[in-house]
Amino acid sequence: MLLQVNKLADLDIRGKKVFVRADLNVPQDEVGNITEDTRIRASVPTLRHCLDHGAAVMVTSHLGRPGEGRVGPEDTLAPVAVRLGQLLGQPVKLVANWVDGGFAVEAGQAVLLENCRCNIGEKKDDETLARKMAALCDVYVNDAFGTAHRAEASTHGIARFASAACAGLLMSAEIDALSRALGNPERPLVAIVGGAKVSSKLTILRSLAQKVDQLIVGGGIANTFLLASGKRVGESLAEPDLVKEAHAVMDLMRARGAEVPLPVDVVVADEVSALARANKIAIDEVGPNDRILDIGPRSAAHLAQIVANAGTIVWNGPVGVFEHAQFAGGTKMLASAIAHSQAFSIAGGGDTLAAIARFDIAANVGYISTGGGAFLEFLEGGTLPAIAALAARHDRRRLP
Repeated sequence: MLLQVNKLADLDIRGKKVFVRADLNVPQDEVGNITEDTRIRASVPTLRHCLDHGAAVMVTSHLGRPGEGRVGPEDTLAPVAVRLGQLLGQPVKLVANWVDGGFAVEAGQAVLLENCRCNIGEKKDDETLARKMAALCDVYVNDAFGTAHRAEASTHGIARFASAACAGLLMSAEIDALSRALGNPERPLVAIVGGAKVSSKLTILRSLAQKVDQLIVGGGIANTFLLASGKRVGESLAEPDLVKEAHAVMDLMRARGAEVPLPVDVVVADEVSALARANKIAIDEVGPNDRILDIGPRSAAHLAQIVANAGTIVWNGPVGVFEHAQFAGGTKMLASAIAHSQAFSIAGGGDTLAAIARFDIAANVGYISTGGGAFLEFLEGGTLPAIAALAARHDRRRLP
């Protein structure tokens, strides 16, 4: 179960100076135009709440992967300030060199503090920097779940020293959704984990194997599990050296009376391309030159039935190369089953969000996580430093 934190909605912030750490790291084209603003729009409810409740708001974010000590043309949040102002319906001034203060912000106003990752000491969670940022505000609000797995000065250190620290509306929603899905889930709990390699999600698989009732694996991960069950996978993406690890995960599940349902039929081709000819075959018919690029219709129907009977669904990763129509059937059927399920569902990860968008089921997913690495680290059972820092303040303690 996730740690308890103070929540912005429960605090009186009228007349207070509020420092919001948001995730405004949006893609831009070569001349600095924002090409996709989902993260900015996701930050608006927290900022609107603060403004409407009479707070003086300062908000900051990282952008890209800048070096510390200077703000290059590609690092500036200037385009974000413009878009944020449009969404809030009021001007949002960009403030440079803000760590030592010296700027003004009044109640009902918002300013955007330049790229926080350009500050010297940010990535190393420097205490001096964190104390300076804490001194700027009366209330610190972390609304950047996507960075919660990083212990940095603006996500972790400042929470130790600010007069008050809490989770913003977006962060609170993430915490509540993750607690519901994995802290005290309605059973059966079904996890779907897809991806290219077992090695990249081995810790997640081990952790989930001790919690879930059904562990659905897809993509290259499923191929490695097929090898572990004695099946041929031809030239499919797989990791033969991790067969023992796949066995261990299946043994963990079996010991709990749970299972890892594996494909009984698959879609194969001799190459991964939009022009590749797809063939639906039984798993025992996979030839030496075949590449498994999707699950077959019988397997998809079986997994859809598992999802239909679930009480809680956690989804991270597709079950096939859904970017190409001929290999999208399995992921599409699974997505449809999730959309029509009465279970609470939570989904996260870039490929998963792309699948949700492609099959247009966003409105029917219980909660779509904004965090990539943070979502995965939570599934691994790890402690997210930014949330741990907020929890320490909830317990009226300071982190050492």
